[in-house]
Amino acid sequence: MAGPVVRTGGAAYNHPVSHLLNADLHSHSLISDGTLTPEALALRASAQGVELWALTDHDELAGQARALEAACRLGLRYLTGTEISVSFAGTTVHIVGLGMDTEHPALVEGLRATRGGREARARAMSADLERAGIGGAYEGALRYVDNPELISRTHFARHLVDSGVCADTHEVFRRFLAEGKPGYVPHRWASLRDAVTWITGAGGVAVVAHPARYRLTTNEEYALFSEFRQLGGQAVEVVTAAHSQAETVKYADFCREFGLAASRGSDFHSPQESRIDLGQLPDLPGGVRPVWELLESRIH
Repeated sequence: MAGPVVRTGGAAYNHPVSHLLNADLHSHSLISDGTLTPEALALRASAQGVELWALTDHDELAGQARALEAACRLGLRYLTGTEISVSFAGTTVHIVGLGMDTEHPALVEGLRATRGGREARARAMSADLERAGIGGAYEGALRYVDNPELISRTHFARHLVDSGVCADTHEVFRRFLAEGKPGYVPHRWASLRDAVTWITGAGGVAVVAHPARYRLTTNEEYALFSEFRQLGGQAVEVVTAAHSQAETVKYADFCREFGLAASRGSDFHSPQESRIDLGQLPDLPGGVRPVWELLESRIH
């Protein structure tokens, strides 16, 4: 018999839900490519009814102490987190880490090494944009960067919007900065083995982030999940802003096939840019194990 229709943030799912905990385990602060401080994010998450939150800045742990302190003041349960950029089958894939020891030496050093090279890549992106008639993009992007080690395509996108080249960041990525477009420069990130090993070695759980976003063939995607599981990865983001209802169902099936837990995260970056706000995601579908059940001892 079909389960109830559950509405959260305006979305409806016509199948049984797995868990009604309002967990949001994927978000970004201005320490990477978000626009809010860790403290402002914690306040927003609390105000939006989030019951378990994680800050997952790209390849960085610098905001973790601030996020934890702010969450504790608000009575908001918290998991440490990060999002590691990985090169797999010629594609950049993101692996979220949850519940890690943020002072674990191998994790700290691995993320430091992964951040290396972003400045050179950014200058190459700027040079490519200049050849397309858009000058000064590197200097423009720097105005949006709190941490220069983490300059990214998002910072370039904000510059192109504010300088009037594009109407919004979605248009930027349609016209620029994506593969085959002006301003796109590939970067060699960590390996999948590196990312999973750093996270699990620090006592955390590795999660494949927003898998529907990657341009992988069916065989490549199967290889990604197979290798991820063999390396010790334990979860996949099933519910996230980038997923349609059909994609949510697909990756819930992947959880069952590969023996993975299911995560839930908005991938929130900014009140002006993000597709969905903190705490406004649909619930996990039925028949999957929520990732937070693996992390109960790591929740602050």
